[in-house]
Amino acid sequence: MTNGEAPVVAWDQWRAARPDLDLAAMSLFGGLKHAHAMLELLLEPAFETSLISSSEFDLLFHLRHAPEPVIARRLAQTMGKSAAALSKALTKLERRGLVERVANPADKRSFLVTISDEGAAAVDDVMPQRLAFEAEVVEGLTDRQRADVARALRVIGGALETAARRHG
Repeated sequence: MTNGEAPVVAWDQWRAARPDLDLAAMSLFGGLKHAHAMLELLLEPAFETSLISSSEFDLLFHLRHAPEPVIARRLAQTMGKSAAALSKALTKLERRGLVERVANPADKRSFLVTISDEGAAAVDDVMPQRLAFEAEVVEGLTDRQRADVARALRVIGGALETAARRHG
């Protein structure tokens, strides 16, 4: 692997084995998955001494500066998680005192979620390291390249959201 490219061997093998398949879209998503996997791997040191994992950080990040409690179902939608996966994660965080869940008085079928002081402190503890690392990773990009990548990610994110709405 060079220049951030995904391994070519797998693509060549698939093309040889199944020339009838169009792998064009998969090459985009493969690149995204590879970039995400590399980011998670490289961010591991920021979480070694933290009370939270990277995935827990992502959830708590959404709650950190919310002006009011967040409906769990909406949080799941915002994060692109199933309600069951979010519920499981919230249960773990709640047991550790990092979030609080209460029944929604407006809809007893849903819960309102808030971050606790301990959860906020955990996010605040990791945030500077994470931001410094992410800045280091993209420091070699020009402003134009950063804008192009951000625009491309917004486009693919919008396409994924549209597909998610279509598929229920």
